[in-house]
Amino acid sequence: MPLRAKVASSVSRTAAALSRAAGRGDGSVIGGWIGLKIDPDLLAHLSAGRAIALVSGTNGKTTTTRLAAAAVGVLGRVATNSFGANMPTGHTSALAKAGSTPYAVLEVDEHYLAQVLRSTEPHVVALLNLSRDQLDRAKEVAMMAQLWRAALVDHPDVRVVANADDPMVVWAATPPVDPARGVRAPHVTWFSAGQRWHDDSWVCPECGHTIQRSGEQWWCSGCPLRRPEPQWTVEDDGVLDPTGAWHKVSLQLPGRVNVGNAATALAIAAEFGVRPVDAVSRLAAVTSVAGRYAQVEREGRNIRLLLAKNPASWLEAFDMADLAPTLLSINARDPDGLDTSWLFDVDFAPLRGRQVLITGDRAFDLAVRLEVNEVPFQHVRTFAEAVRAVPPGRLEVIANYTAFQDIRAELDRVN
Repeated sequence: MPLRAKVASSVSRTAAALSRAAGRGDGSVIGGWIGLKIDPDLLAHLSAGRAIALVSGTNGKTTTTRLAAAAVGVLGRVATNSFGANMPTGHTSALAKAGSTPYAVLEVDEHYLAQVLRSTEPHVVALLNLSRDQLDRAKEVAMMAQLWRAALVDHPDVRVVANADDPMVVWAATPPVDPARGVRAPHVTWFSAGQRWHDDSWVCPECGHTIQRSGEQWWCSGCPLRRPEPQWTVEDDGVLDPTGAWHKVSLQLPGRVNVGNAATALAIAAEFGVRPVDAVSRLAAVTSVAGRYAQVEREGRNIRLLLAKNPASWLEAFDMADLAPTLLSINARDPDGLDTSWLFDVDFAPLRGRQVLITGDRAFDLAVRLEVNEVPFQHVRTFAEAVRAVPPGRLEVIANYTAFQDIRAELDRVN
């Protein structure tokens, strides 16, 4: 690397270490921020010489990144932003901290995918899903799909691993071919992980007609856009690879959605030449992802943390949660989005029949929503009060982003 980049990388590592030592966080943002101030091209310099995978989408990218890093680890050391800092500052900090590694798997905020593509020149990009998120400051789903589509036009050599079940992702991953401009179709590997949330993809992004569905299949009623045939699929508690071989997936992470994330991770690793049979056993080593799914014993209660930040992820969280007392916590700070109207897109009926507690800055917004869904609840002011209010045994905690971080800090910032 140029001397300036070497200095910037060293300062980045030092700043991140000081942040951790001072208890001001894990240093995954501040280190990259300072490094990029010294050398604006630091991310590109740190990426040079590495085979990189980028993982982007509205939901599941942190978990899929952790699983994919474990799978690619069959080949050698892998740099990754394991704490979920998914913007260029986080990527820069992660690569600087890792030092020289042949591989990197990076989670990327969907808004930053085009920028990070330019800086890292990755080998493969995984596109997971697109749904509404942080309504007061995030783009509409169709606009995000358009940004992804345009980014892939500018990078025709990148290999794409994409979700066949999401019409927005399929459209984004198949930009039009234009030989006159040198635009050619990207190499796309399709996976099917199962997608239960359909409410953001009823209108075709190509022509505006309705999307029709029957079982797993979907198609546009007005143009040729339709579900492609996936090469990787979830079947029972395992994954079918492109050869038709079935691989049992044994995870310590809950829910069918994480079997789907594992299928995506295996598809990503295969783009680096990793055989599924060699990678699948490594996925079981992933137990918690930046606090997600962590289980903590406290005062006779087994507390499990689940992050849910938008309607699609709340649907999956209800599927993961055991039939046990459940604490719901909602904030509306800047990282969460200030608009809580999305609560009315979530069906809370699966919580009927269990003890439900609510807390957080916007607990009363949640209270109104639960009243509409006829779900009885108890309001508690603090997490400690919630723990005392439930009997010994399992306590499920489902929280949006900053509420999740507040509770994680109360439990000594579990990872």
